[in-house]
Amino acid sequence: MIGPRLVKLLAALTFFSGCASAGPPYITDDPQPTDFRQFEIYLFATGSDARDGSEASAGIDFNYGAAPDLQLTAVVPVTYENPVGSSSASGIGNIELAAKYRFLHQGQIGWDVAVFPRYFFKSASSRVGEQHGAFLLPIWVQKDWQAWSTFGGGGCVFQNGAQLKDFCLAGWAATHTFASRLQLGVELVYQTADTPGGRSSTALGAGLRYDISEHYHFLASAGPTLRNAAETSHYSWYASLLLTF
Repeated sequence: MIGPRLVKLLAALTFFSGCASAGPPYITDDPQPTDFRQFEIYLFATGSDARDGSEASAGIDFNYGAAPDLQLTAVVPVTYENPVGSSSASGIGNIELAAKYRFLHQGQIGWDVAVFPRYFFKSASSRVGEQHGAFLLPIWVQKDWQAWSTFGGGGCVFQNGAQLKDFCLAGWAATHTFASRLQLGVELVYQTADTPGGRSSTALGAGLRYDISEHYHFLASAGPTLRNAAETSHYSWYASLLLTF
């Protein structure tokens, strides 16, 4: 099913920058790019379960601060699919290239604001992933105060494939940092139907980030689909080791 797979890819995107920032492990993203001339590398695993089977991916999510307020991203996943009534398969999934640009700051208007266009290439394997390209054009906003952060936004996905339709998604999240190393948060994500006659969905998620050290961080999230779960996805999960330097 198109929806759960694309949500899984979005969940694998990785953009943390300091204890008050957001992005992974949440589907909802944030407007804060990787710091200038710094790297953020996520070694991730993510998956979902739906009526027609289960899927999981593992791979690398590479982020670089190419300029002040500009982040360049590349994601390479290895995908495993186990469809109901058919044999399982694995291979290189939908490779992604993206760029995040923050054009407004909290010091200016009280909120960070960024655009984050992303292109998902046709799967490198004919047996797994999406067999078409897709382009996501979202806008994300964020506000921080003390140990709290709230962020959200959304955008639309333009798909190049038969029996598909363009769709939109929106999400909002809030996080709180405890004792400087542990961050907990919740999010709510809505997605419109992505196929003719399909159903929209609403999902709930809870996430955490633990700073093992200055350069190593653990992230995880999980949550169920609250509405139309039978037609979309029952639940999804995400975990990663983040390296920052």
